Amino acid sequence: MDILSFFGTLLWPIKWVIEAILVAFHTLLTSVGLDPAAGITWVLSIVGLVLVVRAALIPIFVRQIKSQRRMLEVAPQLKKIQDKYKGKKDQFSREAMSRETMELYRKTGTNPLSSCLPLLLQMPIFFGLFSVLNDAQHSKVGVGLLNEQLSSQFANAEILGAPLRLAISTADGNATVIIIAAVMVVLMTASQFITQLQIMSKNQSAEMKASPMYRQQRILLYLLPLVFAFSGFTFPLGVMTYWLVSNFWTMGQQFLVIRNMPTPGSEAALAREARLAKRNQRKGIVEEDKTGGTVVVEEPKNVQRQQPLSKNRAKKQNKK
Repeated sequence: MDILSFFGTLLWPIKWVIEAILVAFHTLLTSVGLDPAAGITWVLSIVGLVLVVRAALIPIFVRQIKSQRRMLEVAPQLKKIQDKYKGKKDQFSREAMSRETMELYRKTGTNPLSSCLPLLLQMPIFFGLFSVLNDAQHSKVGVGLLNEQLSSQFANAEILGAPLRLAISTADGNATVIIIAAVMVVLMTASQFITQLQIMSKNQSAEMKASPMYRQQRILLYLLPLVFAFSGFTFPLGVMTYWLVSNFWTMGQQFLVIRNMPTPGSEAALAREARLAKRNQRKGIVEEDKTGGTVVVEEPKNVQRQQPLSKNRAKKQNKK
């Protein structure tokens, strides 16, 4: 069995699920009156695929956030190990440093690769969708519910005159494909950069910014968008649609997490505490100060405005 056959066998169940979701949304959209062969119908079907996949990955994302919190907690201990073997390049020191680092990860239940897990889990989806589109481009029937008619519709579906099966590398001079694909590459790169930037600038504690891991993240901040930019030139518009919508989901999801569940000690955490304090002050909630005492924030009393009195009524009140 050659490597292509191996990956084909590996992707078979993923392709079957992708086709099932696409066909399900396509059937739903055509049932409400959309043209089954129109590009917008298939684009919306891809959007539906994104929603299903990303919703299924929410538990993984929650685990990722918890793992990142644990990594933050062990960052000072990790730095101590690195400082202990700083400047020692012999084999024994390297092995000892690696052994102590892995032992620290084991005791604390942390995994430095967990932050990449959601992206790694999505990669088979990207390759599966790419394979589905590639088969449709050559008029091949899908492995599941994507029959010959649907495969032909998917292959020939167009957005503003640009077939979803084409990429910049296969556009053959089609200016519409090149322009749309270039715009999507820019949006994909920008969304990825903004997502990483908001993590780096707002959701990192002072301890984390002083760790070697932070420097690695800064490298990824500029490296990952370049990867998206170059790879975008070879992906068909259908795959890029999935990728772009998925990036927008990630950007919005990250914004909500940073706002509501920020890393302790980060700029976002301080901003959230300030918002909560301001809200509590308006509502008159009893708060506990840092010295252990309590500060009762009283609700503002409704003071009734005193009505002006006439001269005769004022004289009568003075006599009383």
